Amino acid sequence: MNGVHYDDARVVEELIAEQKPGYSLGQRFYTDPDIYELELERIVYRNWILAGHQSELPTTGDFKVFRVAGESAIIVRSDDGTIKAFANVCRHRGSVVCLESRGNTRKFVCPYHGWTYDIDGALIAARDMPDDFDWDGHGLHRVSCDVVHGLILVCFSAAPPSLENCKKEMAEPMAMFDFENLKLASHKAYAIPANWKLSIENYQECYHCATAHPDYARMHTLMLDRKKRERVQGHMLEKMDDCGMQNLYVDRIDTAARPGEIGYGYSRTALFEGYLTGSKDGQPVAPLLGSLTDYDGGASDMTFGPMSFLLAYSDHVVAYVFTPVDFENSRCDIYWLVRDNAAEGKDYDVDELTWLWDVTTEADKTIIVNNYKGVCSRFYQPGPFSGMERPERIYVEWLLQELARPL
Repeated sequence: MNGVHYDDARVVEELIAEQKPGYSLGQRFYTDPDIYELELERIVYRNWILAGHQSELPTTGDFKVFRVAGESAIIVRSDDGTIKAFANVCRHRGSVVCLESRGNTRKFVCPYHGWTYDIDGALIAARDMPDDFDWDGHGLHRVSCDVVHGLILVCFSAAPPSLENCKKEMAEPMAMFDFENLKLASHKAYAIPANWKLSIENYQECYHCATAHPDYARMHTLMLDRKKRERVQGHMLEKMDDCGMQNLYVDRIDTAARPGEIGYGYSRTALFEGYLTGSKDGQPVAPLLGSLTDYDGGASDMTFGPMSFLLAYSDHVVAYVFTPVDFENSRCDIYWLVRDNAAEGKDYDVDELTWLWDVTTEADKTIIVNNYKGVCSRFYQPGPFSGMERPERIYVEWLLQELARPL
C-alpha cells in the first residue's frame, strides 16, 4: 500500500462524512501529505492518463519517458509495431534506467550496473550472474498502456479501468477529427506550485473565465451560464451538417462512469459568432481536420479519465493533462495536434497555433497558485459552488467517492 495506513483511510472517511454537499473541499484534502498518498493509490495510479499521441513514436525504437508523481514509464514503439510501456526501474537494484526524455534506441541500458533490456522489455545482458539466473523473470515490469483512436493512455495499475466502451462510444466523435491521423505540432509543460486537485478543479469551471481570461472569454460561449449558452448555440447547430460535423453528446464523466470503466465524455459548444477557431482573431490557424469541409463555429470538449481533457476545434486539437508532482506541486502538459500532412511554416505557425492556450494557462497558473495560498491559510473555510461550477462540484463528489473506495 506504499505507506498508506489504515489510520489514514479512517481519517479520510471522517473528513468525507464532514464534507458539506455543494461546497469546496476541506483544507486537509489540499494540505495533508498522508491524504495525498492515499489519493495516489486510490485515484492517480489506478486511472488512465493521457501520455501523448501515437504520432510521437512513428518508428520502431522511438520512445518517450512519462512521469507522474513518483512513477516513471518508458513508452516505446516495439518490434511488432505496437506501443508498449515499461516501468523505468531496473530489475537489478532499482535504478532509473532511461535518463533521456525521448529518443530512438534498440536497447535500454541501466546507467548503474549496465543491465540491458531490449525494446520489448526483455533482459538481454547482465554481467557475472550465476548459471541458474532467471533471465525471463527479470525483464522490465510492464505498465498498462493502450491507444484509443491515436491517443496514448497509460495506467500504473495492473488492473486498470476498462476502455472497451470508451473506444466504442468515442469512436464516432473522434472520427470526425480523424484523431488517428493527427500529429503533434507542439508540446509545453507548465510547473504549478499547488496541489494537483486545485489545478483540475480550475479547469473544470468557467466561473472565473470572464474575470481572468479576456482573450478566451471574447470567443468562447462556455463562459456563459447554461441558459445563455443554449440560446447562442443556434448558429453552430445550423451549420453542422453542411460542415461535415455531427451533433453528438456522450456523458460517462466522473460519477456518471460505469463501475470498473474509465470516465469519458464528448460535447460541442458554439463559439461567439465571427469566431471560427481558438486564435487571436478567431480565424483558421491550420487546415481543417478529418473530413470536415467548413467551420461550424464550435469547439468540442472531450474527457478521458480524471486528469485528461481535450478541446477540438475544426482545425486543431488542444489536449490538457494535469498530474501531481508531489502533494504541493502539480504539472500541466499541453499537446497541440494538427492533421498529419500539415506542414509547419506553410500550413500553420506554432506561435499562432499555441497562443490562446499558452496565455490562458499562464493566467490559470497564477490563479491556481493564489488559490493554494488562500487554501493553506488558517482562515480558509470551504465555500459554496455557484451554478456555473457544477462540473467542479461533480468532480469533487467523484473524488470523495473514489477516496472512500477500498484499495
